Amino acid sequence: MPSPTRILIVEDSPLVTDAFSVLFTEAGYEVDAAATVAEAIERGTSTRVDIMLLDISLPDGNGLEILKALRERDSLPRATLAMTGHNDPHSRRSCLEAGCAEVLLKPVPIGELLRQIKRHLV
Repeated sequence: MPSPTRILIVEDSPLVTDAFSVLFTEAGYEVDAAATVAEAIERGTSTRVDIMLLDISLPDGNGLEILKALRERDSLPRATLAMTGHNDPHSRRSCLEAGCAEVLLKPVPIGELLRQIKRHLV
């Protein structure tokens, strides 16, 4: 029996993390969360992650640092979906160059988020 899809939510807002956790759990996913770069690296290397939802602005650094650290440890998820409030070409390019599969503008509509997750699991 295949293991359930695991989503790592990297977000420093407890309200957003809690809402996403409920949504994804109800949708049948296993959910883990991290609020900092350091926590995300630890969780990303200690457990298998299929999809990472990545806030770019975190209290202890840029979320893109997580991708670099996970790549060095050969622990990248199947897909990383960046979530950012910065709607400019430079931010988008930085996310894509770092290895994000998608760049989603906050606030991300729930339907779009679920579609993107399913799309990257195929």
